[in-house]
Amino acid sequence: MTADRHGHALTDTGPEALGHYEQALDDLVFFRPGVEESARAALAAAPRSPMAHALAAQLGVLATDERAAAAARETFTAFRADCDPGRLTPRERAHLAAAAAGLDGDYRTAGRILDETALAHPRDLLALFAGHHLDFLVGDAPRLRDRIGGALDAWDEDDPHYGPLLGMYTFGLEENGHYEHAEQTGLAALERRPDDVWGIHGVVHTYEMRGRFTDGIRFLDARTGDWAAGTLLTGHTWWHYALYALERGDTRRVLEIYDSVLHDANAEDGALELVNAAALLWRLYLAGSDEGARWAALADAWERRDDGPHYAFNDAHAVMAYVGAGRLDRAAHLIRDRERWLAATPPGGPAANRAMTADIGLPVCRALLAYGRGDFGAAADLLLPVRYRLHEFGGSHAQRDAVQRTLVEAALRAGRHDLARALLSERSRLRPVCPYNWAAKARLAEREGDAERAAAARARAEEQAAGKAG
Repeated sequence: MTADRHGHALTDTGPEALGHYEQALDDLVFFRPGVEESARAALAAAPRSPMAHALAAQLGVLATDERAAAAARETFTAFRADCDPGRLTPRERAHLAAAAAGLDGDYRTAGRILDETALAHPRDLLALFAGHHLDFLVGDAPRLRDRIGGALDAWDEDDPHYGPLLGMYTFGLEENGHYEHAEQTGLAALERRPDDVWGIHGVVHTYEMRGRFTDGIRFLDARTGDWAAGTLLTGHTWWHYALYALERGDTRRVLEIYDSVLHDANAEDGALELVNAAALLWRLYLAGSDEGARWAALADAWERRDDGPHYAFNDAHAVMAYVGAGRLDRAAHLIRDRERWLAATPPGGPAANRAMTADIGLPVCRALLAYGRGDFGAAADLLLPVRYRLHEFGGSHAQRDAVQRTLVEAALRAGRHDLARALLSERSRLRPVCPYNWAAKARLAEREGDAERAAAARARAEEQAAGKAG
C-alpha cells in the first residue's frame, strides 16, 4: 500500500497514480485548469483508487454546476458499486462518504464528515480544501474560518502547502469581519507563494469590505502575472477588479472587463462564469444603466444551460439575467419550476439545496422578478424577511451585496423612505467608505426635499470615488 507525502495510506494506488494524485492536489489548491487532467490521469493509472475517485467526485461537487456534478456522480456510482469498503482505511471510507453526500446535494453532511476527518488527520489537504469550500457553499462563515485555523498548528511552516492553507484562512477571517488580520495573513501567504490565487482573492475581499478600492486596484495591478490569466479563479478575480472600478464610477472600465473577460457570448460558460457576469450587470441595472445587448447574450447563455434545481444561489443569478434582458416570463418559468420541485420533494431531506431554495432562493428570485416588473414595494417586502439570512444560500458578503442593494433600491423607488433611511444608516456605519452608500443617501435626501443634506452626501460619494477617505 502506498502513502502520500503526509503518511496517509492509499489503497489500490500505485506509485504512478500517487504522483498524479499529488499533482492534482497541488493543482487544486492553486486553482489550475490542469486539475481535471491530473485527476483523470490518477484514475487512469489506478481505476480502483478510492482517493482518486474521492478527489474527482469533489471536483464535480465544488463546481456548483449541475452538469459537472452529474458526470462525476456517474463515474463515482460505478466505482462504489464494485468497491469493498472493508479493504479501505477509515480515512478513505470517510472521504467516499463525504463525496457521496456532496454529490447527493447534502453539503452539510459532507462538510461534517470532512471536519471529523480533518480532526483525525489535520494534514489531509483534500479534507481541508473540500471542507473549506463546502462551508462557503452553505454560508457557514465560522466554520469557513475555524476548519483551517484548527488544523494550522499541525503543519510545518516549511511545507509547500502551508501558504495555500494561510490563503484559505485569509478568506475565512475576512468573511467573519477580521479584515486587518485577514489582510496580513493573506500577504504572508503570498510571500510564500505569489501564485496563490485564493490568497490573492482573500486579500481582495478585505479591500472591498473596507472601501480601499484604489489599494485593491494597485494590489491586483502589481500581481497580474499571478492571477489575470490561466487560473480557474481568473474570471472571478476580474469581477472583483470590476467592482473596484464600479465604486470609482469608471463604468467604461467595468464594461471593458465584462466584454473581454467575464462573458463571451460564443462560449459555453460554466455556472460560476455566468454568476460573475450576472452579478456585475445587475449592479449596473440597479444604477439605471441600459445594457440590453449584454443582457440578451447572457440570458441566452442561461437558457442554453436550462439548469434544474441544483444550487439556489445560481438560480438567483439566472433570474437576474432574465429580468435584465426583459424576459420576465422566463424568470417566472424558473420560479414556477422550483415551486413544483419543492412541492414534489418531501421536507426534511438531506439535500442542502431544498432548504436553500425554499427559505432563501425563491424569496430572492420572486423579489428580483417583482423589481423587474416595477413592483418595488413587493420586492422590498419579499427581501426584508430574508436579509439577515442571505448567507444561508452561499456566496460571500461581496456577492450577496447585489441582493442587499436591490432591497435599498426597492425601498427608494417604492417611496418607503423610513426603510431606506434605516438601511442606508446601517450600511454607511458598517462600511463608511462606500460611494454607493453615500450616493444612495443623496438620492433619499433629494426625495425628501433636503437639498443641503443631498449635496453633502453626494460630495462625500464623489470624494470616496476619487480615492479620498471619508
